[in-house]
Amino acid sequence: MGLGSGPPKRWSLNDTYGFIATFFEAQTRSYTYRAAPRCIAAQPPSRPFSVTQDANTPPSRVEPQNSKAAPSPPQVQRGFHTYFVTHLPSSSLHPDSRIQIGPHHKLPRAAAAPHNAVSGAAPVSPPHLPSNRDLTVVRIPLRSAKHHFGVADSRGSRPYNEDTNQAGTIDMPAFAKRAPISLVRSTMNKTGEGTSADSAYGDPQIFYFGVFDGHGGTQCSDFLRDELHGYIEEAAQEFELKSSLRSLRKGKKPDSDSTGTSTQILSDTEAGGKEALDQLDIKGPEAVAAKAHILEINKHGAIQEVGDPHTIEGTPPAPIKSSQSKALRLQKELVEEYKSTIGGYFRRFHPPYFHLKRDPDSPEPPVSVESVLTYAFLRADLDFVAAQARKPDPDDPYVSDNALNLDEVLGKPHHLPPSGQGIGGRTRFKGGSTASVALISTPTPAPFWHPAASSTLLVGHVGDTRILLCETATGLPHPLTSDHRPSSPSESHRLRRFAASFVTDSFGEERIQGLANSRAFGDMGSKRLGVSAEPEITRTELGPAQYSFLVLMSDGVSGTLSDQEIVDIVKEADTPEQGARNVVAFATEVSSDGDNATCLVVRLGGWERRSEGGLGSLGTKEIRDFRRNEALDPRRDIR
Repeated sequence: MGLGSGPPKRWSLNDTYGFIATFFEAQTRSYTYRAAPRCIAAQPPSRPFSVTQDANTPPSRVEPQNSKAAPSPPQVQRGFHTYFVTHLPSSSLHPDSRIQIGPHHKLPRAAAAPHNAVSGAAPVSPPHLPSNRDLTVVRIPLRSAKHHFGVADSRGSRPYNEDTNQAGTIDMPAFAKRAPISLVRSTMNKTGEGTSADSAYGDPQIFYFGVFDGHGGTQCSDFLRDELHGYIEEAAQEFELKSSLRSLRKGKKPDSDSTGTSTQILSDTEAGGKEALDQLDIKGPEAVAAKAHILEINKHGAIQEVGDPHTIEGTPPAPIKSSQSKALRLQKELVEEYKSTIGGYFRRFHPPYFHLKRDPDSPEPPVSVESVLTYAFLRADLDFVAAQARKPDPDDPYVSDNALNLDEVLGKPHHLPPSGQGIGGRTRFKGGSTASVALISTPTPAPFWHPAASSTLLVGHVGDTRILLCETATGLPHPLTSDHRPSSPSESHRLRRFAASFVTDSFGEERIQGLANSRAFGDMGSKRLGVSAEPEITRTELGPAQYSFLVLMSDGVSGTLSDQEIVDIVKEADTPEQGARNVVAFATEVSSDGDNATCLVVRLGGWERRSEGGLGSLGTKEIRDFRRNEALDPRRDIR
């Protein structure tokens, strides 16, 4: 009968596990074969297999054709540097000053002998390294450096958190203002705190911080978190951007004390950090009280709103060496692609910092870091919107059959993101995200948080996320961004030509197509009306210990607390990490709508004297106590 002889074998638990594993393996293999043609069809022509494979190729033909083709070299994509590399003095790794220099063995001097190849005994220390190394290269995760950076987030009372954030270093040429030769050759690059290692371009590392507030879902904010820094790096590379410090390095001869000897390690006092802090002109409460924007409580027991301080006027763009012809061509191609893909507002689109033709009389430089940042923002937004237009609409699957869909965005093959991965999910995402990013570049190896270091801060902003600087001498906040609302005079003038009218909601706020922000990534249904990702860019020069810290936040924080309250909460914290947690915790506690809240705090040169200027942290203590008591009042929701 074909059956084995002998007693039947009992079914064991091991047999059950084996059957389950075999079943799922077969299901996975069949799903992979069925999905292979669709994946091949979705790939653009520039990707591998799309030229030799056809979307209708049966699964059985895919593997033999792939096996015969010559394997293409894999494209290794670099992950985002969530760390920074620094040179730490050996004393920080071995703080015991009693450690002796030289061979660390306890043999008697009579038993010690020079090493030779015949003896076979390994030397105590490698022959190519000195016995006492003054500097050690260390890679430090930025999110673990709680004394330099802190981040916290909360979903509030929402079902999930749509906010995302990013922090690390990016590979692009330096854009900092060149320091005097005397400063470059001074002892700042020999500070005992440690110096920043050079990037791949031979410049000090560029630090990158970003906060992204999604709406309608997390696909757009996740995309910006994972890809926006790559777009900035790619734009800088395509523009063939050169370092702003390159002229200092050209023909530079090594210092006499740097040849053949290790770098001398100096204390923080000798490096000038203490002197920079002591030279600050700290203002008293009387001198700052008139400039402080502190909320008050009126006679009815309600908070009387006070306008936030005006945004800092940034310095004009600085010219930088690049391939001007290639940069102008890329800018023109991007604008033409916006016209043909989206149309509407973008038919007469002229982005800021873009020069579509050569104009020798223009006061602005033809290519600057600002134009690179603008190109990266617009390129990322167009890729995201075009990728969504190619996908089926979950509300109406027949829309994707039309060449021009109802959202009036032409679904054509889009430019791949720098990571080479797909954009979004399988169905069309109609939401979007706001974004605020900060890039910090230093002209010397001294890190930007050193009190004696100068640096250049570049901010790119879209939407209602917010970035603040806290001035050390006065303790006052200085906003670097402004909310992009339809009611704003500049935004209203920009949009009135295309939006027939704005809708006012029950809170008295104007909206465009139901959106509270007139600039955002994504939001493909409102693109033709002018809801673009044109960034508002601000360049700020940071002097030694001029500012104490930098704060990046979503509207869940800035929409609940005033700027002065936010910086005062950070002043009371011991570390930036604790400051970020305290800001988010307080904003979530006193918020009336329970929006997602995210806060990033970055330490700057004046951190050690952050509470001495102006009113300190006590200026808003009364209003913060009032907010907390109101939040704890059980009759709050009844009134």
